[in-house]
Amino acid sequence: MMSITHLTATEATTLFESGEISPVELLTETLKRLDHAEPVINAVTEDLREAAFAAARESEQRFRDGTARPLEGIPLMTKDEQPMQGRLSQDGSLLLKGERAEVTHPVIQRIQAAGAVIHGRSTNPEFCCSSVTHSKLWGITRNPFNPGFTPGGSSGGAGAALAAGSTVLATGSDIGGSIRIPAAFCGVVGFKPPFGRVPGLAPYNSDTYCADGPMGRSVGDVARLQNVMVGAWTHDQASLREEVHLSAEVKDLRGTRIALCLTLGDYELDPAVRENTLAVAEALRATGATVDEVELPWTKHEIFELMWTHFGAIMGSSIEDTLQGDESRRELMMPYTRAFIDRAGTSLSYTEGLAGEARFYRPLGELLERYDALVCPTVASTDLAADAPADDIDGVFSTMLTMPFNIVGRVPVLAVPSGLASNGVPTGVQIVGRTYADQSVFRVGAALEAELALWTGGAWWPSL
Repeated sequence: MMSITHLTATEATTLFESGEISPVELLTETLKRLDHAEPVINAVTEDLREAAFAAARESEQRFRDGTARPLEGIPLMTKDEQPMQGRLSQDGSLLLKGERAEVTHPVIQRIQAAGAVIHGRSTNPEFCCSSVTHSKLWGITRNPFNPGFTPGGSSGGAGAALAAGSTVLATGSDIGGSIRIPAAFCGVVGFKPPFGRVPGLAPYNSDTYCADGPMGRSVGDVARLQNVMVGAWTHDQASLREEVHLSAEVKDLRGTRIALCLTLGDYELDPAVRENTLAVAEALRATGATVDEVELPWTKHEIFELMWTHFGAIMGSSIEDTLQGDESRRELMMPYTRAFIDRAGTSLSYTEGLAGEARFYRPLGELLERYDALVCPTVASTDLAADAPADDIDGVFSTMLTMPFNIVGRVPVLAVPSGLASNGVPTGVQIVGRTYADQSVFRVGAALEAELALWTGGAWWPSL
């Protein structure tokens, strides 16, 4: 069994059912670990432990009564960006300091209804528009594997808390890699669902690039949390009525064809990333899969042109609205935020962008007619500093191989670790499936997790 501070949700539930530990005991140990880790990683924006203990006591009673729900008693942290009615709603920005939410995100409603014990909220960069997690409001969030480096962004607090053992499950959101980048840098598992699978709030519920999703320390945990989050919601017309319930049952991959694409066109990889990705390919072959190295005709120039056109229409303009027409308020923003809104919308018309996205998808769609999944690195680099300015927006995005799968936002993408770099920072790969074929990426991910046996043991996790 894993150390109690790095239990998976699946292991925790088994222990609850046997009576070996209780939800209150697990929460107590999780919060001790959080208190130990926070001075180093700074991943928490709001401490909810008083309400969490009340929820944990209810969970204990439900296990005694035989009325336990799917996530009963599991400690969980939510990304600060996802609002909770009456709680602070600041999105990492001084422009919103002190504001409180009027609504609760549907994902949080479902998680609470499933019995999870929400004990805190995790950091994100200002307006979630960076691949590092630091802000004037909350300071610098650091990677527990090596505090000199970033846990990634924008769900960086979630990734750091999971790796540190400060929580068992976490929520994230992903509009350009914001679940998958922290999953890679923090050695955890994250899932970007296809557009519409998980309900959201306006305006981003209608943004095909954007998805709220689960993060955890195992493929099974991520599947379990995703199963709670899915399904139609009355207030989101984009939310899909089909509820795909995922399994992380480990099977061999005989008969499965996997395409391996190292560079997605013209990304340049750190040698450690390349080496660890090739090790993933060998592990997949060991499970019985056929793995062929392929190329895609994408370029970073094309990716940037499409993404900035899209961001100009939605995310960039949404952030700029917070200025309320007062340009002097820009000085309250982070430099990376100012750079983001200045860069957004500087390329094509919106119509040209939509047509470009369709052309961009074509080679991937054709490839996935021949293969069951595509595997590629998540992040090309291993050395992004925790306090990196990140105001060279294109420079930062040039190391993130995540954006293509937001441009084609209807594909499911599971991010899992692939190994460690020499500086101790983890690396990761993405498993990309056909549109809305969610189970396919979990099948590959579960087999890979069992074969690599990296993050399934206590030795993987940082001691801090």
